[in-house]
Amino acid sequence: MNELYIQSLSIDWNRIEENSYLRKIDALKGLEELIFEKNIAFLVGENGSGKSTLLEALAVAYGFNPEGGTKNYFFSTYDSHSRLHEALKVSKGYRKAKWGYFLRAESFYNVATKEEEYADLEHPSEKYHEKSHGESFLALVQNQLKPNGLYLFDEPEAALSPQRQLTLLMEICSCAKQGSQFIIATHSPILLGIPDAQIISFDEGRIHNCKYEDTESYKVTEMFINNREILLERLLSE
Repeated sequence: MNELYIQSLSIDWNRIEENSYLRKIDALKGLEELIFEKNIAFLVGENGSGKSTLLEALAVAYGFNPEGGTKNYFFSTYDSHSRLHEALKVSKGYRKAKWGYFLRAESFYNVATKEEEYADLEHPSEKYHEKSHGESFLALVQNQLKPNGLYLFDEPEAALSPQRQLTLLMEICSCAKQGSQFIIATHSPILLGIPDAQIISFDEGRIHNCKYEDTESYKVTEMFINNREILLERLLSE
C-alpha cells in the first residue's frame, strides 16, 4: 500500500437503479475498480464522459459537501448531485489527511457566499466576492492548500488565465511534495503537463490511463496552434 489517502474506488452496481442515467454513461458502466497510482491524478474526457460525476460522488462519499468546501461546510442551494456516492466503495490508505477541500467551478459563487456567512472574529472572511472572479478563484485555492491534505478539484482552470493556470500548477506541485494528494477533473493542457502525474481518460467509452500527448486537450490545442489559419478557414467556411 502506498501513502495516498485514497487508494482506489469501485462501484457496487447492485445499489444503482436499473433505469438510472448512470448506467448509460459508457465509461462508468464498465468500471469495476479505479486505482490511484500517483499523488496527482487527472481525470480527463469529453463533456458528459462521467469524470465530474465520479469526482463529485467521490467527494461526497469521503465526507465533503456536494457543492464544495471543507468538511465543515454544510449547505445546499440546489441538489444536483447523483446518488452514485451511495454505491461507491472508497479504499483509504493508512494515513489520514490533516486537511481537505472540494472545489467545484460551477458552485464557486455559493461557496464564496457561505465563506462570508461562516466567518467570525477568529476566522475572518477573505471576501472573495470583492475580488475579480479569477483572482478570488486562485486566492481560495491558495488559502486552502496545506501540507498532508486531500484535494478534489473539478475544473479549477475555469476562471483562470493561462498565466494563473501556471501559478496554480506550481501551487499544486509544491503542495503535493508536502504529502498532499490531488484528484483533478480538467480540460487544461497546462495543468495536465505536470510531470509524472497520473492521467486517467474517460474517453473511448472506458476509463484508462493515458499519456499527456494522447489527451484530447493536448491534441486539439496542438492542432489549433500549429494549423490555426487552415483550421479556421475550414471551420468557418462550412
